[in-house]
Amino acid sequence: MAVETPPLITNKILAHYDANSRVLPWRSPPGAAAPDPYFVWLSEVMLQQTTVAAVRGYFDRFTRRWPRVEDLAAEDDAEVMSAWAGLGYYARARNLLACARRVVADHGGRFPDTEEGLRSLPGIGPYTAAAIAAIAFGRRAVVVDGNVERVMARFHAVETPMPAAKPRLVELTDAITPNVRAGDFAQAMMDLGATICTPRRPACSVCPLMEGCAGKSAAGRFPVKAPKVAKPHRTGTAWWIERGGQVLLVRRPDKGLLGGMRALPSCAWTADGALPPVAGAWQPLGEVGHVFTHFSLALTVSGLVLDDTASFSLEGEWWPIDRLAEAGLPTLFTKAAKAALKGMRSA
Repeated sequence: MAVETPPLITNKILAHYDANSRVLPWRSPPGAAAPDPYFVWLSEVMLQQTTVAAVRGYFDRFTRRWPRVEDLAAEDDAEVMSAWAGLGYYARARNLLACARRVVADHGGRFPDTEEGLRSLPGIGPYTAAAIAAIAFGRRAVVVDGNVERVMARFHAVETPMPAAKPRLVELTDAITPNVRAGDFAQAMMDLGATICTPRRPACSVCPLMEGCAGKSAAGRFPVKAPKVAKPHRTGTAWWIERGGQVLLVRRPDKGLLGGMRALPSCAWTADGALPPVAGAWQPLGEVGHVFTHFSLALTVSGLVLDDTASFSLEGEWWPIDRLAEAGLPTLFTKAAKAALKGMRSA
């Protein structure tokens, strides 16, 4: 039987990767044995909508604290959510725990080695399943993230706006994905988009695909983007309730935005003028802004200092203010706490 010859473009991409691959803690060098599937899975979940620079430290801390999927699966939810704080998109952390526990309970601590099996796990969609199958298990899988979409859209000068162009970009990537070294190829394409075919000022002169690139003369046009739709804006209030050197923190509902995270008490973010949870001489302490995926938010921060002996019925936990950095607050409430502390000092 004749051996299939990969397209020339595939060989160019792999050759460039062999000479220029990024050194990342969750990767194996080009041509080496596949990395631990747990590391691949963890890194791919962390990297969803997050930069490599932001993920490195979190990956290192997670793998030192929970070196195996069994360790992560056995951990308390609150500990994992606190360790995730600041990385954003907190549904990923909830799915991370759910997935780890499913792998241990249903698969004996071993990740499935096929895309189909991986997609049956919580929080693993088509892209993540393809990436794990290719990188951790050497399966031929078509791995297309934002970097790969950009490379393919430029190389072929795809005029269809995103996201409608996505199926075509998958087809184009499928056409050059090899049957062997699929994991190296997937990572080579990611590296190409992350280091050379960048969103701004692509380094076309050193790109292994410069010859034959249909979009190189107008790379900034691709991928073509659909007109932006303005995000809705919401307002709300967060309450800083202080007593005896401690501040009241609550646990947000498991389902919904920032689910399961510690936070300052706050309203539903549907309007301003919400009633505070306890009567008292509230002080305005400032305002913070935050942009979520689907809306922007302006949060007014109000503060109240209670007498040490004051009774209080709102469910939560009193956290030492001088140890607030250990509470694992999400970014929004870290901003609110900083505004509150600044406002209380100047009051």
